[in-house]
Amino acid sequence: MPNFVAPEVKKFVTWDYIVFAALFLVSASIGVFFAVKERKKKTSKEFLVGGRQMTCGPIAFSLTSSFMSAVTVLGTPSEVYRYGASFVLFFLSYTLVIIFTSELFLPVFYRSGITSTYEYLELRFNKIVRLAATLIYILQTMTHTHFTHNFVFIAFTVTGFDLWGSVAATGIVCTFYCTLGGLKAVVWTDAFQMVVMVAGFVAVLIRGTSLNGGVTKVWEDAHEGSRLNIFDFDVDPLRRHTFWTIVIGGTFTWLGLYGVNQSTIQRCISCKSERHAKLALYLNLLGLWTVLVCAVFCGLVMYSHYKSCDPWTAAFISAPDQLMPYFVMDIFSSMPGVPGLFVACAFSGTLSTVAASINALATVTFEDLASLSIHGMCGGPMLGLFTLGIVFPCANWKGALGGLLAGISLAFWAGTGSFIYPAPPTKSIPLQLSTLNCTLANSTEALLTAAPTLAPERPLLADTWYSLSYLYFSAIGCVGCAITGMLISFITGPSKGEDIPPVLIKPVCNLFFFWSKRLKVFLWCGVQHDSLEVSAEPISSALLWRRKNNYQICGYNSEENSYTNISRETRL
Repeated sequence: MPNFVAPEVKKFVTWDYIVFAALFLVSASIGVFFAVKERKKKTSKEFLVGGRQMTCGPIAFSLTSSFMSAVTVLGTPSEVYRYGASFVLFFLSYTLVIIFTSELFLPVFYRSGITSTYEYLELRFNKIVRLAATLIYILQTMTHTHFTHNFVFIAFTVTGFDLWGSVAATGIVCTFYCTLGGLKAVVWTDAFQMVVMVAGFVAVLIRGTSLNGGVTKVWEDAHEGSRLNIFDFDVDPLRRHTFWTIVIGGTFTWLGLYGVNQSTIQRCISCKSERHAKLALYLNLLGLWTVLVCAVFCGLVMYSHYKSCDPWTAAFISAPDQLMPYFVMDIFSSMPGVPGLFVACAFSGTLSTVAASINALATVTFEDLASLSIHGMCGGPMLGLFTLGIVFPCANWKGALGGLLAGISLAFWAGTGSFIYPAPPTKSIPLQLSTLNCTLANSTEALLTAAPTLAPERPLLADTWYSLSYLYFSAIGCVGCAITGMLISFITGPSKGEDIPPVLIKPVCNLFFFWSKRLKVFLWCGVQHDSLEVSAEPISSALLWRRKNNYQICGYNSEENSYTNISRETRL
């Protein structure tokens, strides 16, 4: 490969550090503000779920900021630059995820009056299932946070940014405002960071578009470079990104990370009513679309800028993840302070993700582990576990635990195999990138031709099971958990619906068999859904059930004017 001369790209200057530091200062100040304001409210409920008095607006901003992490800010433009704009199809996945979350999972969690989603698992199954799921969630969150940090810090090496300083600052600031202000500080800080994130994207879009001839020219370049071939209806599950892998696989992936995720549900149940919680989710959908569109267009603008001299192929950068920071330092080289705004934009994603993780971990640790904790991960099996509990009344605790283990095994088998034996290049070929206009280096070094090597032997499953699109891993874990859980439940004796409080089950069958009362009752599997009118307010449904059936799901705390969940086996 020929040697190219890398153009001079400026590094961070004083103004960039000042703008970046301002982000941390404002974030820390929000924590101090709520620590002072709420100093007389020291209950765990106030700290972990904001006293259930939050409104939909800040929660919507917080949800968007938390799940549109730095991986989105840096990774999505790079993905579009290399593979095209098909990534925009995730707007369909996001839509389906929000609908399922708000209409299937949220009503059950909110009306149960829980603080941690894993409390639901104890009410529905038992404490063993709850602890197993909690441990898996903690390791999953820690692993996700670790990779998000590494991704960001490696990507920003091209800016000359002090990596160790950023690591320390991120950890200290996040811990500071989470510890002082609790969920309210996290939510309002996320709202501020969401504004910073969008501002960074807008600055890049405006500057990049103006330097490359305007929107029309950028669009023409993207079309000529085949970056606008969005709809690929190939049903091959081994293809990296097609319409089906993104819409189906992407929905399972995001539902596992979003629909039953502690960070999401903790924010939603902090709302003053179920209506506010649902509205927050749907407003958050607008935020997800906005960030997605901004990221995709940034990728197209970046391609227009580098269509004749790709910095990655020319080895100006060491990894595709560095494309976006390199692009920012390139186009803003004459505007000190603006690169700092973009880095603040990316770190807003990191801060919000880390903060959400810290606060959610605090909740599940406080509520679920006064006891031993170990670590685990996998979103798909967790989705399958909650689906078993909420949708299938006949599932018992043995089926839930067995299904969870089976789902994790299947997902790890496929995921580990794909890491060891990557899919054939024909399934994920990047689009063409050019170095035609890159400047060649004056070098007398002889070009060495590598001797051909034999391809390593691949096992039978390498080109089938191990080559599945990464977006299907969550679906594998979810479906595997649900099927295995149902089989074990029927073998060991299904749960009796009469013993399950109806507030813990979502009668999905009502939607499909609305025309037959008899058929609906049959599919309720004994759960007495007609014994009470389900209320949109938390606890109310459980109280009605308790009074009618002598079942205590929650106890009243007169000092906090609230109800606290206890074991469903407790009788009055």
